Amino acid sequence: MVIKAQHITKIYRSGQLRVEALHDLSLAIEQGEMVAIMGPSGCGKTTLLNCLSGLDTIDEGDIYIRGQNLRDLSERERTAYRGQNMGFIFQDFNLLPVLTAVENVELPLLVTKVPSRKARRRALEMLETVGLSTRASHRPAELSGGQRQRVTIARALVNNPALIWADEPTGNLDSETAAEIMELLLQLNKEQQQTFVLVTHAESIGQQAHRIIKMRDGKILPS
Repeated sequence: MVIKAQHITKIYRSGQLRVEALHDLSLAIEQGEMVAIMGPSGCGKTTLLNCLSGLDTIDEGDIYIRGQNLRDLSERERTAYRGQNMGFIFQDFNLLPVLTAVENVELPLLVTKVPSRKARRRALEMLETVGLSTRASHRPAELSGGQRQRVTIARALVNNPALIWADEPTGNLDSETAAEIMELLLQLNKEQQQTFVLVTHAESIGQQAHRIIKMRDGKILPS
């Protein structure tokens, strides 16, 4: 079991306003699964991903990642745990525009004190894995949307994480490029047995996952 969430509740407060974004929600995800979280806008998909990954805190319940209860970690410890065990793929790429593709990819390794020569070698290997070895010295502005997302995927996988979170990974791409990116994610999932959790609106993307978790109003719907 890679992810186990038990009775988690997340409440956002602003002045007198109180919004329960997640309500008494439980789930489990196994090693090597590719799971799609789907549901209408505002149902809590991204909030769930942020809470499960430790990017956001919860008000009630427990979240275990590879047996580690995130509640037991300080903010600094959670950040370190994410860096060692998780990769993130975002809809808007989140690449640093002043860095080349290979510099963007090697960044997570440098942050965790991997020697620069080793980090560069590993980043080039990952760019080759995602089919972008010839674009290593290009900056994001010189790349297409699909190429930028491949750089994002390479960066997410460069530290060989057990778990990859993807928030609308094909949301900014045309249908043909989206299909190529999804094919790449499926290939990486199959070859490396890493666990993928995708948030997506696209039925065509969700249907390719091993399992779909459907949400509405901060709750998981019965399957």
